[in-house]
Amino acid sequence: MQRLTRFRYHMVSNLTREKNRVLNLIFLKFSTYKKDCPFSNLFGQASSAVIGNLTPDQIAAMPVEELVDLILQHGNQRLKDVPEMAKTIKRAARNSYRLNPKMQESVDITLAMSLETIRFFESQQKKIDQAIAKEIKAIPHTLETIPGIGPVYATGIVAEIGDISRFDNHNALAKFAGLTWRENQLSKFNAQDIPLTRSGNYYLRYYLVEAANSVRVWEPEYAEFYRRNFTEARHHNHKRAVVLTARKLVRMVFTLLSEGQIYKQRRLS
Repeated sequence: MQRLTRFRYHMVSNLTREKNRVLNLIFLKFSTYKKDCPFSNLFGQASSAVIGNLTPDQIAAMPVEELVDLILQHGNQRLKDVPEMAKTIKRAARNSYRLNPKMQESVDITLAMSLETIRFFESQQKKIDQAIAKEIKAIPHTLETIPGIGPVYATGIVAEIGDISRFDNHNALAKFAGLTWRENQLSKFNAQDIPLTRSGNYYLRYYLVEAANSVRVWEPEYAEFYRRNFTEARHHNHKRAVVLTARKLVRMVFTLLSEGQIYKQRRLS
C-alpha cells in the first residue's frame, strides 16, 4: 500500500514539473494565453488542441466558426458559450507577442511532446488512484468520514502512520510528519513567520497538506480556520494557511485513528 502511495507522490511531482515546463513554453509561443485562457483547465483536451496545433497568427486569421468547430471537436459537452470563448482566444492572439521564427519549430515540438507527457501522467494517475482505492478497502479506518478526504488521501496518511499506538499524542504525530515549527527564542513564537522544521516524513506531510486543502473546501470549521490564517499571513498566504490547517487536521486524524471514532461535524457559532 505504501509503495503505491509513494509512487503516486513522485508521479504527481513529475506531473507538476511537466505542467510548469509547459507554462514556460506556452508563454514563449503565445504570451497572453495563460492570462486570457477561457478554459477552466489550461491543460485539457480543448485547450491543448488550440495551443498545441495553432500559432497566434493562425488563430487571429482564422474565422471564429472554424475555431469554434476545433474547440467543440476536442472539448466536452460541459463547455458553455463556445463562440465567446473563441472570440476571447482570438483577441488574446492579436495582443500576444510573436515568437522569433527561428524558435518556432523547436518550441512547437517540445510543447506538443510535453502536452502528450501530461496526458500520459494523468492517465497513469487515474490508474494508480483506482489501485489505491482498492487497497484501502481492506484496512479498517474512519478517515474517510471527514468531508474532503477520499480513499487516496486516507491511504496516503494511513500507510505512512502505520500503527497509531506508536504515537503518544497528536504532537508526536505532528513531529513525525514534520508539521512543527522552531520557536524563535528572541521573540514571541508566531507560526506565520517561522519556517517549518525540515525533518519528518515528507510523504505523510504531503498527504496531510493535500487532505487539509481538500477538507477546508468541504468542512466549515476548517474553511474558517484556513480563511483566518490566510488573512493574517504576511507572506505566502495560501501556503501558510494550508500548512497550519494541516497541523489542525493532525489532531483530528490522531483522535479518529486512536479511538476508532467517526468524524462529527461541529457547528460554528
